[in-house]
Amino acid sequence: MTMQTENEMLIVEDLTLLMMDDRSGAIAGAGTLYYTLGGAVLVELGLGGHTRADEDDKGLNGVKVHAVAGRAPSDPLLRAAHTKVGERVRGVQTLLIEIGTGVATREAVLDRLVERGVLRQETKKTLGLFRTTSTTVADTEYKKALVEKVRAVLIDGAEPDARTAALVGLLSASGTLPTLHRFIPWSGKVHKRAKELEQSSWGAEAVNAAVMRTVAAVSAGTVVAATS
Repeated sequence: MTMQTENEMLIVEDLTLLMMDDRSGAIAGAGTLYYTLGGAVLVELGLGGHTRADEDDKGLNGVKVHAVAGRAPSDPLLRAAHTKVGERVRGVQTLLIEIGTGVATREAVLDRLVERGVLRQETKKTLGLFRTTSTTVADTEYKKALVEKVRAVLIDGAEPDARTAALVGLLSASGTLPTLHRFIPWSGKVHKRAKELEQSSWGAEAVNAAVMRTVAAVSAGTVVAATS
């Protein structure tokens, strides 16, 4: 079990950084990002002992997740998610959506990273009328160290700590790991190792199932539109 300190980056923050292009600020897997962010928060709650998953009780929405009484986290984002889990017992798939769209939203996570000085946001006017906000990575050394941890696990065979294992599993589950090819060359070996870590985490597995369902639904809709 890991304990999260006051100033430690959350898994959801590290994951967002890894999925973000340094220059453009674009985040890979944007269409299903809420599943990924929700999953990252649920995984962190589980690692910290704030929630527990009843893997013997699986319904249509996956394993049931319970909030552990008296174990509310100190971090406000995690605490809000813990409160959400504690409202009633639900399957993990439902919680992915509720937390990813209501607590750990893209905007909320980006705001935290800006406050920490890891990201930089600049607002400009186009044609003197339209405001546009660009987001770039400010602390490139932090992200570089993060990528190196993931690379060590996937390329060098290093044994990951719980947080790094969670990051790799979530990257795999979201389908965005290949976007790091410039730093972590994509291969069958990398795919296999990442999948092993994904399947060892009920949270990451839930993200994968949700993302795959969404992709299938979008693909089916595209086929219907094309044949109509």
